[in-house]
Amino acid sequence: MFRIIKETNINFIGHRRKAFLLSAVLMILGLTAFTMILLNKANMGIDFAGGTMIQGNFENSINIADLRNAVTSDFPEASIQELERHNVPNSYIIRVKEVTAGEIKAVERLKEIISTRFGDNTFTRDSEHVIGPAVGESLKASARWAVLISVLGLIIYIWLRFDFRSGIAATVATFHDVLAVLGIFMILDKEITLLVVTALLTLAGYSLTDTVVVYDRIRENLKKTRQKGQFVETVNSSINEVLSRTVMTSLTSLLVAGTLFFFGGEVLRDFSLALMLGIIVGTYSSIFVASPIVVEWEAKSPKRFK
Repeated sequence: MFRIIKETNINFIGHRRKAFLLSAVLMILGLTAFTMILLNKANMGIDFAGGTMIQGNFENSINIADLRNAVTSDFPEASIQELERHNVPNSYIIRVKEVTAGEIKAVERLKEIISTRFGDNTFTRDSEHVIGPAVGESLKASARWAVLISVLGLIIYIWLRFDFRSGIAATVATFHDVLAVLGIFMILDKEITLLVVTALLTLAGYSLTDTVVVYDRIRENLKKTRQKGQFVETVNSSINEVLSRTVMTSLTSLLVAGTLFFFGGEVLRDFSLALMLGIIVGTYSSIFVASPIVVEWEAKSPKRFK
């Protein structure tokens, strides 16, 4: 059978301390981002912060800089994105965050700005949405519950399929992946939207699948290796055995996510970026986080060969 990566004998477990240090940095960044979200200081999209969104298209082409200057004169934090729609050219999405009671007619003001500044260029509105702060808070609470319930489900699933230690290790690795992507998004000053939360839940499942493959191989090899003191060697060889499969799966997934990033348009750009980062971090964590945690736990409290 053809393999991109031939048989390897890399000492992954031997590098676990360095990996733990890198993971600690990523988790600190992620926890910082999560804290900022709880304190409402993060760059939240209008889905969570509340706001106004108009999507439509101009009859003739315009300079996006002119549109941005016209809108930001009244709404400094406005976000304007050009949509690549083959059948409907010159399409744009205009977002204004943090709609308050005094600004609830932001939709009307945006219409007025566009009509005044581009009166000779007809703007056809495809859709309008106003999300109040209360709705944003409700969506934020629902997103937190979605993440919490999914993580609890992961613990139960891995616990039943393998053992409690593996469940905890897999959950830590999953948290690690989600927090790492959140931290990177904070550094890049990207908006946290419902699509990004969807990507985070997707990558949690992806990371778990990769970890399960490694755990399955470890379990199979442990049935063959019952001599005390060979646990680390068994884990190391198991990771090497599935390395080719792990890399191939990650590369093909990255190819799909990369296609979405470059050709999916502005609406899917942050979603696909989160997926790409999650695939990379998830592959790393299944090798350098999930399995090494079990190894450390085994070293401190042996139970495999009793």
